[in-house]
Amino acid sequence: MHFFYKHLPALIATVIAMQANAQTETVDTSINKQQKLVPVEIRSLRASSNAPFVKTEITAKDIEKANLGQDLPYLLQYTPSAVVTSDAGTGVGYTGLRVRGTDGIRMNVTMNGIPVNDAESQGAFFVDFPDIASSTGSIQLQRGVGTSTNGAGAFGATMSISNLQQADEASAETSNSYGSFNTWKHTVKAGTGLMKNGFQFDVRLSQITSDGYIDRSASDLKSLQLIAGWQISKKTSLRFMLLTGKEKTGQAWNGVPGDSLKTNRTYNELGLKSDGSHYNDQTDNYQQDYYQLFLDHKFSRYLSGHIAMFMTRGLGYYQEYKAGESYSSYGLPNFINGADTITKTDLTRQLWLDNYYYGSVFSLLYEKKKTQVSFGGGWNQYLGTHYGYVTWAQYAVPDNYRWYLLHSQKNDLNLYVKAQQTIGDNLVLFGDLQYRNVSYIINGFRENPTLNPTTNYNFFNPKVGATYLVRNTGSNRQKVYASFAVANKEPNRDDFEASPLSQPKPEKLNDIELGYEIARRKWNAGINLYDMIYKDQLVFTGQINDVGAYTRTNVPNSYRRGVELQAAYKPWYWLQANANLTLSENRIKEFTEYIDNWDDPNFGQVAVVHKNTPIALSPGTIAGGGITLTPFRYMKHDQNLALDILGKYVGKQYLDNSGDELRTLKSYGLCDLRLRYSVHMKPFKEIMATLALNNILDHKYESNGYVYYVYQTGGQNVIDNRYFPQAGRNWMLGLTVKF
Repeated sequence: MHFFYKHLPALIATVIAMQANAQTETVDTSINKQQKLVPVEIRSLRASSNAPFVKTEITAKDIEKANLGQDLPYLLQYTPSAVVTSDAGTGVGYTGLRVRGTDGIRMNVTMNGIPVNDAESQGAFFVDFPDIASSTGSIQLQRGVGTSTNGAGAFGATMSISNLQQADEASAETSNSYGSFNTWKHTVKAGTGLMKNGFQFDVRLSQITSDGYIDRSASDLKSLQLIAGWQISKKTSLRFMLLTGKEKTGQAWNGVPGDSLKTNRTYNELGLKSDGSHYNDQTDNYQQDYYQLFLDHKFSRYLSGHIAMFMTRGLGYYQEYKAGESYSSYGLPNFINGADTITKTDLTRQLWLDNYYYGSVFSLLYEKKKTQVSFGGGWNQYLGTHYGYVTWAQYAVPDNYRWYLLHSQKNDLNLYVKAQQTIGDNLVLFGDLQYRNVSYIINGFRENPTLNPTTNYNFFNPKVGATYLVRNTGSNRQKVYASFAVANKEPNRDDFEASPLSQPKPEKLNDIELGYEIARRKWNAGINLYDMIYKDQLVFTGQINDVGAYTRTNVPNSYRRGVELQAAYKPWYWLQANANLTLSENRIKEFTEYIDNWDDPNFGQVAVVHKNTPIALSPGTIAGGGITLTPFRYMKHDQNLALDILGKYVGKQYLDNSGDELRTLKSYGLCDLRLRYSVHMKPFKEIMATLALNNILDHKYESNGYVYYVYQTGGQNVIDNRYFPQAGRNWMLGLTVKF
């Protein structure tokens, strides 16, 4: 408990100073409430209200309040322990979410129980399904290992997205937003409702465009979602969903050099041509199509089942200008021009990814009185093809010359059984066992075509815990809980390429969670202590490859431990305040850094051993807060006017694992305002207008970064940091009309 007492004064001061939390989020006020009626595929994966895991529930109403065009991570930025970032600086395009300091490739994401994470990079790219928030019914965000799920292992968080909800009544809706940086969002939704023959259909069309804050970081995002449902009988239903997303974004993934922050915060070096101008088509182009088919059946009063088949089809490329490329890098001979031998040329190229990801998931759920047991799992296969074309060259290169063609295959099988048993009226026991087998074959890399790693992993991930209901009355509900969970995770594609001589090791995490929650009539609060102990964690080295991906290395021992606090208070109908705070220590016990020595004629490296250093991009303090004012009551036509005052604070972060104070992101605090007005007036069901004023104090800050290079000369380190500046004061105005 030394960590807790060391930070106790700061904890108390911060709680007093903070004026509230995210999106009027509250701690679950119904500690022992009956499980909500949600589909089997969601219930089998999500933690129930009494499960001993820490989680945040986000409803469709919560999402609607903030949904003006930014990607899903930005709608979750006020949830506990969350930090968001955007390449373009606006929250549109390529965005990221870190939870407890762990990045997106360690976050398991499912959509209706179907795995979303890319099989090779293991990341979840929200830009590939634009405006999914407009058709999302609910999200559960579990922190830590959480319960067993389908797809990639959860090493920092689990996000379960449910977007299959269909209303019984016919409806239609339009939503349009406009704001800073020429940002537009257009959404049209319609549904037939449940028809007499048991069929119903829902459709959504969306487009989001933005010029971006960073130079040449514009986004053009399009999305279509179609849901067809058939209620075959009272016990059986069949549903099909098609979700397609197409994106074109300007590349901004290199960030801004540190020496440009004061003179030109929007500088973008990508696409710089030899003559000093910029290439105007330095873009990322990708389309991803999700096909999902679900069959649900209720076998008896206590037993229900679910099976789903899916295919995710991805196809796209990024186009870029490269100056001074060697012919040898493309498997071509030098160009002979008379008596001259030309070894390098400027060129444009396309790097393609063509993949199929398909499989099936299933679950059986048994519920009777105080017993709940679920058995489930899934199998999926990924087939990926990587290839590249040279589309133009300054000197002789064959037209549309393809210089590499590579294949990969990854199979993933998982089986789990979960049981929750209530003993007496107060004690709830939880157990969860998961087996996961992963086989991965890589037939070469673009830079290392002869490197062909083949791996096979068998993982066993047990989880146990208990919840004790201290009080369980309507106005006084209290519970304490504790859990221990094990997670194992395989390396990703970049890890194998970064370790050509010896394969990277899989990671292992032991996660201990201990919490207490109390809910009274006007207020509720919670505290959660966590200790995440890693073995062979893959951590960032600080270097970055040519598509903005970080390279990582195994470190034997590291940990993340901290305390998370949440509170909500509603003294009057017109005022609600919420707050959350995370204080943590994130450390690597020993880490060796290798620095290029430019004074060495043999271009050797200097090895520097660091001990007890902070883990990169893991702030020790994260706080969120918000106040909601609803000053008018009992207005004609059910009018509602609300003002949200939101705040976020993120502490200092290190850009790599050296602990060097010259390689940091400064702490930052933000304040946003959101004014919402709605009215129910015929012939419309509802008209809602929202004005969002973001970063109203116009704070200049950077939410992400990396160390591009470090070298030593004259006994001194020379460091080039890269940063991702975020937009200053900006605004969005939206209007939604429901029919």
